[in-house]
Formats: sequence, structure tokens, C-alpha cells
Amino acid sequence: MPPDLPREFWTGERCFITEIFNREDYPEVSVARTRVEPGVTTELHALSVSEWYLIESGQGRMYVGDDEPRNVAAGDVVSIPKNLAQKIENTGEIDLLFLCLCAPRFTTECYRSLE
Repeated sequence: MPPDLPREFWTGERCFITEIFNREDYPEVSVARTRVEPGVTTELHALSVSEWYLIESGQGRMYVGDDEPRNVAAGDVVSIPKNLAQKIENTGEIDLLFLCLCAPRFTTECYRSLE
């Protein structure tokens, strides 16, 4: 892989992230790809920015705030308002892949663990 392409990295959130677009000079939005392995549930957390998950492949169960958990699969979009507790569980047998769009852009200061 050429060195200028984004690389996937492991996070303490129990998933892999690839930063696709996240630049200080473009603070309005960021885009990342997330990969959750089968049987894994991400860390319960909240962001101080709005977020959307666009499910690309796999299947899972999404938890947002006090809403009933909902099953998600390829083609689904999940809207996560800022400051609401959230996590996602991979309920399938393959990796769960989804794009995360944050507005304004994600920074580490946005993230708050709830575990």
C-alpha cells in the first residue's frame, strides 16, 4: 500500500478505524471507516458532535440513548445525536463495516467513554 493512503488502526473502543477524511482546515465534517469483528460490541461512549453510521456490510445491533436496540445491515443509516450514549454489536459471522460521518469533524476531545 502506498504510504500516503490511510491505514487502519486498532482503538480502545474495540474496533478498527481508517481515517478517510479528517482535516483541521475542513472542520465541518470528517469521514472514517470502522470495522467491528464478529461477536464484538464496541465501547459504550458518547460524542460531543453529531454522527451518522452508513452500514456497508455485515449485520449488527445498534444502541443509541434510551431507544430500543435496532438491527442494522448493509444500506442502513443510523443517526446519532451528539452527547447520546451509543455502541454497536456485530451479530453476524463476518466483519461489520460502516462509514462514520461526524459534523463537525471528529477529534479525540469529542469522545467520552461511558464504561
